[in-house]
Amino acid sequence: MRNTNKELIFLRTFAITIALGIITFASLAFKQFGINKKFGTIDVERINIVENDGTVKMVITNANHFPSKGDEVNGIVYHKRTKRAGMLFYTEDGKECGGFIYDGNKTKKGHSSGLSLTYDQYDGDQVMQLMTTDNKVGDKRFKSGSLVFNDRGDYETHANTNKINEELEAIKDPKERRKKFKEYWKKGMIGSVKRVALGQTPGRQNGLFLYDDKGRPKAKFAIDETNNVKLEVYNDKGEVVNSWPK
Repeated sequence: MRNTNKELIFLRTFAITIALGIITFASLAFKQFGINKKFGTIDVERINIVENDGTVKMVITNANHFPSKGDEVNGIVYHKRTKRAGMLFYTEDGKECGGFIYDGNKTKKGHSSGLSLTYDQYDGDQVMQLMTTDNKVGDKRFKSGSLVFNDRGDYETHANTNKINEELEAIKDPKERRKKFKEYWKKGMIGSVKRVALGQTPGRQNGLFLYDDKGRPKAKFAIDETNNVKLEVYNDKGEVVNSWPK
């Protein structure tokens, strides 16, 4: 009888211990995954924002962890490109669709800095860009900022761009490389053409600037650094063919 009582006490104690363990584990799990955490300061080199299926939708990163040649995001392997701190945006099917980057450094003769917010066409590169630059060389300082709209080829894809860039890098002769680039550009597989720019140029002109489908300046409506307002129209050679005021 005494052995039976001891066994019952042991079983009850064991059951209570297991129950408490389960409750403690569930409580910790709930606190870990079910409640938002609040932090004062977080030092981190890179954050991937992902969906429930693991698809990366946004990357916030320092320059060192910026995706470049050989890095893979959502199954896409990147080509070589400059590493900068910022953010990258991705579509529902995992393709990069824009980003925000910035940098700035002292140089031997002054400084160089810039900022760029871009939006891409689907499975391609940037078609809209908000950009600012500030470069100083000696006593001269060149500043500009603009909202730019670009045309890009209808057959551009991330995969084709990577292959074409590798092919072009392997061509040592600059003339042959340029010739090959133009072939792909005419096919609408790579390259961009600036069509509209609204903002300030390095020459301190503030206005609207229009370009043709080859990227040549065709018209501008701007105010210059001496506060003179001008409306000018250009031919294919860049010569003024009409203007206001005369």
